[in-house]
Amino acid sequence: MMGNSIRFRLWSAAAISILVALAIAGFGLRYLFELNVERRVVSELTVDLNELIGSVSFAADGRLLVVSNLTDPRFINPLSGHYWQVEDLASHNLVRSRSLWDATLTLPQLVDSGELKKIEELKGPGGELTIAVERTITDADGRSFRAIVAEDHRSVELSVNEYVWDLAPALIMLAAALMAAFFIQITVGLAPLENLRVAVRHVIAQRTARLDVAAPSEVQPLADEINRLLDAQEKALARARGRATDLAHGLKTPLQVLSADIRTLRKKGETELADDIEKSAGAIRRHVERELARARLAPGVSSKASCLAREVAAGVIAVVKRTPTGKQLVFQIDIAAELLAPVDEGDLSEILGNLVENAARFARSSVQVKAWATEGDLSIAVTDDGPGIPDVDREAALSRGVQLDSKGGSHGLGLAIVSDIVEAYGGRLTLTNADPGLVVTITLPRHS
Repeated sequence: MMGNSIRFRLWSAAAISILVALAIAGFGLRYLFELNVERRVVSELTVDLNELIGSVSFAADGRLLVVSNLTDPRFINPLSGHYWQVEDLASHNLVRSRSLWDATLTLPQLVDSGELKKIEELKGPGGELTIAVERTITDADGRSFRAIVAEDHRSVELSVNEYVWDLAPALIMLAAALMAAFFIQITVGLAPLENLRVAVRHVIAQRTARLDVAAPSEVQPLADEINRLLDAQEKALARARGRATDLAHGLKTPLQVLSADIRTLRKKGETELADDIEKSAGAIRRHVERELARARLAPGVSSKASCLAREVAAGVIAVVKRTPTGKQLVFQIDIAAELLAPVDEGDLSEILGNLVENAARFARSSVQVKAWATEGDLSIAVTDDGPGIPDVDREAALSRGVQLDSKGGSHGLGLAIVSDIVEAYGGRLTLTNADPGLVVTITLPRHS
């Protein structure tokens, strides 16, 4: 699942971090740019305010006059967004720019004489917010007036919005570049884990017995622990196989004694008792043979083992032909002479010996051994023309190999031994009913 992927988690964390960081950066840059634009506007308004103050005078009758228009023509155009206003503090008479039309600016509280004040919340003639600067001036005659110059704040917002539209593509490109960089970083950082995964896969496929990989310092302790686990498992398997072999060999001598006793009983005429003992001894012998076959498989079968499949099949059939049931059957071998089976010769003999013996036991007239190779696998099929296995029993045999042993005298035990060996080589065993008979197919992976 994606949620359990380290790559997905790192990539998600990186993407979220980048987007959050760039969003914060975008808001921060917008705020700084707005401050810079407002600072520039205040600087320009201060120039206009100084020009306005220089144009203010008092007439002989004491009236406040602005003797000349300001240089910026926007102060003349009605509701242009640029306004000025002068107030006589004694008479409270007002002189306004033509751009104010019939409106007036509501002035805030007085400031100290000569001090420049920035006003951000002043409302214009249409109720819009403006940026304004004001100053109170007292001339040599003690007459005071208050001058203010304002600009619609929408001009600042327009500049900021244009800046944001220009900034957004750059931030998107930066986000893409950072995500690409993080993707490369994550890929390079996780590459050793991929090498470790391949090494583990080789161990599972029994190509190697230990993890043979140069891992980085953060991962090497994990690889070392896995190798120690593999070593301990190999020793435990070796001990278990040793005990199984000892047990199987230990039972051989008593079985030989039983065989002698069975012959003695037959000579005495106690045939029924001899048959019962022989049946029990036969069951024990089959289990011993199975355990010996299992024990003979090394903890890790050789990945380079191979043998000529036709030669092994011919040798097995030659032996089965000498049995009482084999003498009555026709055996066919359909295997190319040069076809190599990716399995040890002794193990293939064990496989085919059990399959051909089972097929001969139930065949009516013929047994066929056929092999073919595909790009990655080798398949060997043993077919008889007997009654086959019922579907229910066949499915049980494939899904629960232990049930094969309970088929006393049937295909069960031989197939169980074959299944153990084939599984050790990473292959698979399938059963298919023919018309008539049974087809037992083993498929083994070929060496890469």
